[in-house]
Amino acid sequence: MTGPDIDKDLIRELADLLAETGLTEIEVAIGDRRVRVARAGVIAPAAPLAVAVPADTRPAAPSAPAEDGPPIATLPGAVTSPMVGTLYVAPEPGTAPFVRPGDSVQQGQTLFIIEAMKTMNPIPAPRSGRVARVLVADGAPVEYGEVLAIIE
Repeated sequence: MTGPDIDKDLIRELADLLAETGLTEIEVAIGDRRVRVARAGVIAPAAPLAVAVPADTRPAAPSAPAEDGPPIATLPGAVTSPMVGTLYVAPEPGTAPFVRPGDSVQQGQTLFIIEAMKTMNPIPAPRSGRVARVLVADGAPVEYGEVLAIIE
């Protein structure tokens, strides 16, 4: 569309809609006319950012042997991450964690939350038992299959 046929009010409305929703582009077709409005998006960094975690809160390596026993990931009570994301141990910053080592849990009880693609996903206990170890720190990035905790 060029010249006097441009609907500037429609373009402004679409631009406002982009700002409200966080979208980077939108296209609308009205009859045989099409209007596409786009804005520059946020450019993701080329390399993943490192997250600094104090040494005393760093989780143990998931494949580290447990006291000369089998690797942690092979233990029957290993709770593994079902996705890649950022793990949170509490429902909100500054609140008590869902579970602590020594706590008894029921199957289906929320142990953690993993944020993936701006969606908060509760991670339930796969079985009832006692939380023997929590192997992740709050706010830590986690990978698919990474051991998060051990339930005995």
